Amino acid sequence: MPLSGKLSNGGFDQIILPRCGFPREDVKRGPAFGVDVAVITLPGGLGLALTSDPLSLIPSLGLQESAWLSVHLMANDMATTGFAPMFTQMVLNLPPHLSKEDFTTYWNFIHQYCSDIGVAITGGHTGSIEDQNSTIAGGGTMLLTAPVHDILTSPGARAGDAIIVTKQCAISSSAILAMSFPETVKNKLGAEVYNRGCEMFYQTSSLPDGLMAAGKESRYHEVTAMHDVTEGGVLGAVYEMAIASGNGVWVDNDLLPMGHAQQQICDLFNIDARFCIGAGAMVMAVKKEAPPNVIQRLQQNGIEATLIGAFTAKQQGYKLIEQGVEKELPYYNTDPYWAAFFNALKNGWK
Repeated sequence: MPLSGKLSNGGFDQIILPRCGFPREDVKRGPAFGVDVAVITLPGGLGLALTSDPLSLIPSLGLQESAWLSVHLMANDMATTGFAPMFTQMVLNLPPHLSKEDFTTYWNFIHQYCSDIGVAITGGHTGSIEDQNSTIAGGGTMLLTAPVHDILTSPGARAGDAIIVTKQCAISSSAILAMSFPETVKNKLGAEVYNRGCEMFYQTSSLPDGLMAAGKESRYHEVTAMHDVTEGGVLGAVYEMAIASGNGVWVDNDLLPMGHAQQQICDLFNIDARFCIGAGAMVMAVKKEAPPNVIQRLQQNGIEATLIGAFTAKQQGYKLIEQGVEKELPYYNTDPYWAAFFNALKNGWK
């Protein structure tokens, strides 16, 4: 078990997978390492896709920003299906010191952000817990229905598919670190980098990325799988997708999209932008002849997209090419963001 972050692949396989309740035949896609959503077969050719995530309540960010993360980190998982979320259930375990006024503000933003993306809040649970001082305020589940055979999941990537990543590395981790430690970032990196870091916060939705790549009005059938970038960063997401789909992979390190502000902020906090939380970016497996079409479609809609590598046969392994030299693609069970955040708090960074 890692001290913080997600359960490792080995722990997931040993603890979770052998104990998944009753084996129902209508579960088309159940829990698996590197898989964002479950899919259940419904009558009439439909499928039910659903995902769950923690809800954020981070005082150093603010109530509005916490509500944004609570809604959009779940919506990002849903976007990997190629369809928009429709419903959500939310369980709120609030700190007892949260005032009625602050809770009303937080919930108003939850309502607004759900409404903006067409999601109905259908229920859940609300309460407070003594000694609850975590930045996690509970958990939520988002759901959608769509034609079952059109719902994408990360195991759908195939050997030979190209890999596209949208936006840049370390969007969310850089934004949250800048906003959480504004004085330090401004003093050490300057106001321009700080302001750019803050601006990135509202780029942490990858819902438009997934919908545009897959096609909203009609399906393009050029994308075979998607995986949103969370803990482990862009390279962690690529590795997870390879494991989920049973493929090998190669990535050209020199092609990874690195923003100047993210690189500066990550260097300040001594973390590698390639391997830290990057919500807002989406990794896509694309049929080998389709990258120009997909990239053009994304860019025409204001979404940066970059071809970074390809999936290969499993026996070819997991490779990272750095300055022309082929190395093993590393995978880290614990995202470096967590240590960076709490070390900065412990060191009194403001």
